[in-house]
Amino acid sequence: MLGLAKNLTVSQSGGRWYASIQTEREVESPVATATATVGIDLGIARLATLSDGRFVEPLNSFKRHAKRLARYQRAMSRKIKFSSNWRKAKAKVQRVHTRIGHARRDYLHKTTTTISKNHAMVCIEDLRVRNLSKSAKGTVEANGKNVRAKSALNKSILDQGWFEFRRQLEYKLNWSGGYLVVVSPQNTSRTCPVCACVSRENRRSQAHFKCVDCGYSNNADVVGAINILARGHRVLACEEEGSSSSRKTRVKPASVKQEPSEATLHELAHA
Repeated sequence: MLGLAKNLTVSQSGGRWYASIQTEREVESPVATATATVGIDLGIARLATLSDGRFVEPLNSFKRHAKRLARYQRAMSRKIKFSSNWRKAKAKVQRVHTRIGHARRDYLHKTTTTISKNHAMVCIEDLRVRNLSKSAKGTVEANGKNVRAKSALNKSILDQGWFEFRRQLEYKLNWSGGYLVVVSPQNTSRTCPVCACVSRENRRSQAHFKCVDCGYSNNADVVGAINILARGHRVLACEEEGSSSSRKTRVKPASVKQEPSEATLHELAHA
């Protein structure tokens, strides 16, 4: 253990015990060894699409365990609340939730570690996950629209872990001496990166982009990532205002340093 131990937290979750140790030590300001820059567009069909055309497939941890979780939840609902059998059934449900969370965090750690090690600057959109995943049920007086479709979308957004992806990128880039630039998401997937034409008609479908002005064609997520990177460069050059959370300075360091997993992006090998 490096440094002076300052705090120890013992917790229990899903039938397992965990110890978290916080230490304090002096470290030199890190200097980035990587020189590449990249823009990243987060999505549902693809967890992350990079501006160089590579992408990362989503893990869909909750979706993989949804049937088993539903079965255990039905079994728990048939038990007398707070009885011995109910507690046993509840423990099974909690273990599934724990497995889902662990798988998601592990996958995000492997992905963000590889990105932060290979890039000195990463640009992403300032996505408000809480707003994006709001329910569409509406009120008694004004019923919502496309409630079922919006519910499925909300589950997919939360299953991808967009907020955790950004959080991990922030502190890992700080460790490696890199920068995270957060930009406004407005029209990133509707702007042509060649002629700068902005039109709703540019994005013909969820995956296909074709400019109505110059005819430039590409995957819509790749176009979004290219525009995000270009916007990040403009923010750093003070030619454009970024989001409220973006800064030209390096992101704040995390209070506790966790050792990242050593792994490569599975999908980057297929570039």
